[in-house]
Amino acid sequence: MIDMLVKLYALGDDEAAVAGVLLRRALAPERRPVLAWVEHRFGGGWAGECEAAFARTPTGCLLALRERAVLGFAVWDVTARGFFGPIGVDAGERGGGIGAALLLAGLRAMRAEGYAYAIIGGVGPADFFVRTAGAVPIPDSTPGIYAGLIKPDA
Repeated sequence: MIDMLVKLYALGDDEAAVAGVLLRRALAPERRPVLAWVEHRFGGGWAGECEAAFARTPTGCLLALRERAVLGFAVWDVTARGFFGPIGVDAGERGGGIGAALLLAGLRAMRAEGYAYAIIGGVGPADFFVRTAGAVPIPDSTPGIYAGLIKPDA
């Protein structure tokens, strides 16, 4: 899966709002329930990356919430500095703009932290990142930083 590059300085400032959904940084006391939510829906690898986001203050984890229930998450600066992701939305909530809102809010947070570019590593749905953030493929980036990961049961 290819890596992609986003010019953070070229992002607009318009917030991508989704009715009834609150986007905010996760707080340290939310670590365990958020990690359980991520692992249940997306597996241990993504939960591990999300856990790394809780190691910094403020956290590098955004949540999408409706009435205090988690609908989605996005993290950055976890596997490598300047990397955005993973990002995930509950299967029942996909297609409603939550992913786009999380992506743009996370990329803007990276820009506010001083980054000019963000790398999205091991991209699955490339069209989403192109359409939403103007991401472009990084040539020769496969298999990328995730090459040679240990097997979970090894």
